[in-house]
Amino acid sequence: MAASVRVAFLGGLGEIGRNCMVVEQDERLLIIDCGLMFPDPDMHGIDLVLPDFTYLRENADRIEACVATHGHEDHVGGLQFLLRDLSFPIYGSKVTLGLARHRIEEAGLLGNTELIAVADNERRQIGPFDVEFIPVTHSVPHAHAIALHTPQGVIIHSGDFKIDLTPVDDRRTDLARLGALAAGDGIRLLMCDSTNAEERGFAPSERNVGKVLRQLFAEHRDQRIITASFASHIHRVQQIAEAAVESGRVVATLGRSMVNNVRLARDLGLIQIPDRHFVSIEDIDDYPPNEVCIVSTGSQGEPMAALSLLARGDSKYVKIGPRDTVIFSSHAIPGNESNVNRVIDGLLRAGAEVVHSGLADVHATGHAQAEDLKMYLSICEPEWFVPIHGEYHHLVANARHARTMGVPESRTMLCEDGDVIEISDDGIELVGRVPAGMLYVDGVVGDVGQGVLRDRRVLAEEGVVIVVVTVDVEAGSVLVGPEVITRGWVYAPEAEDLIDEACETVAAAVESALGRGVRDVDALEKEVRRAAGKFVGERTKRRPMIVPVVMEA
Repeated sequence: MAASVRVAFLGGLGEIGRNCMVVEQDERLLIIDCGLMFPDPDMHGIDLVLPDFTYLRENADRIEACVATHGHEDHVGGLQFLLRDLSFPIYGSKVTLGLARHRIEEAGLLGNTELIAVADNERRQIGPFDVEFIPVTHSVPHAHAIALHTPQGVIIHSGDFKIDLTPVDDRRTDLARLGALAAGDGIRLLMCDSTNAEERGFAPSERNVGKVLRQLFAEHRDQRIITASFASHIHRVQQIAEAAVESGRVVATLGRSMVNNVRLARDLGLIQIPDRHFVSIEDIDDYPPNEVCIVSTGSQGEPMAALSLLARGDSKYVKIGPRDTVIFSSHAIPGNESNVNRVIDGLLRAGAEVVHSGLADVHATGHAQAEDLKMYLSICEPEWFVPIHGEYHHLVANARHARTMGVPESRTMLCEDGDVIEISDDGIELVGRVPAGMLYVDGVVGDVGQGVLRDRRVLAEEGVVIVVVTVDVEAGSVLVGPEVITRGWVYAPEAEDLIDEACETVAAAVESALGRGVRDVDALEKEVRRAAGKFVGERTKRRPMIVPVVMEA
């Protein structure tokens, strides 16, 4: 009887982002990816959302390493937070490690890890784990699928991928290797990216975007061109640079992550820009506007990103005007639409022309669509299938594709964050759960918690009412107040009568409590909260946060 293998899902199953799972074999743990997620609009004040690291902290002595499939923030952005408490090596391609290194180094945590680069198709023994790194095409260079050769057979983690037959760097998803694994001992379990499972057809090639970009550069030959894309989309930046150089322009990068990533890509030979065409953003005024191309961050409308500063007129390097064309070479991530539209409006008000994916095909997805996923499934022919990476409706759609391609419904498992599955001689079954809530990051403070978020939602939606009263506990009388201070409930100068009535109601409640012999400050604050809350609810049908303050004379 072969030893069993377990997989615990810590994030990425039920949301876009926070991708993280743990494989357990021979009492050791291997982390696959450790990503973050950007907050929803109702997560007031939250900067980032991380996986719950409780399970990893509790089993820190059993962690062998982390394997990173690629360098996007939703797969490696959480490492800088996990490494605050734990120490382990990280395996990945040079590009993946280079992108992860920036954040880890900024956090001063390089001493807690060892970055170990792997080559395409390399097979590494990492403790008891036999790990193979299979090349895949994605919107960041040198991404990998992970093949784990275990006592229970081959487990494939697809990573994020697309089937692009004409990628910019000619590095295709290695379908031949996947087919060889399937034709050999077979693939016991496939865990597959579901992000675009609901999108029909095949994902378009990245090279298609290059053709559109060259056409746009030709059409706007008399304008200065500013492009915005993900800083990690090195192939997109390469195509932008090629279009710029062909049209006789110099290229400058704007935004810290864009500057860092382009520097890394040039050092690794992934971006080819002739030195005479690559200039500092500080020097662009030395060239006529129609000879300049700026490659900027901020395609998602992030408030402090370079493009947002441009739209607000706050950039110290670039002033937007009628001689500018801005190309958004990206799609808005769900939830970011309003931010992106706000930036577009700002650019248009400044007189610039704006081109986005709704007007031209200036973006191609990095994720496999329905027909790509079916092809992948037909090549892998997995015995068992677990869709990963996506919201629940994406997982359901991918499970449907698996059934279409012959995987029995009884061997297709829809898992969620926190689920633990066990692969044994008898098959695969759900065997338990681990903590998998959301860890909220606000500034430098981690684990803000649901309670704080609830308070912020109340403050944002209903406001706050602070009631201050001073009492003489020994005499059992009210000395000063009550005074009502409010923000976001009613506008005090226009609601004096209502506030006076609230003060009278609270005063009566406090005097009644004191008359009953109540002398404890905490008990008096409860009376204040009850009386003020009841009054506010009955009179205004609102539920602001009530903050009672009882002071002793």
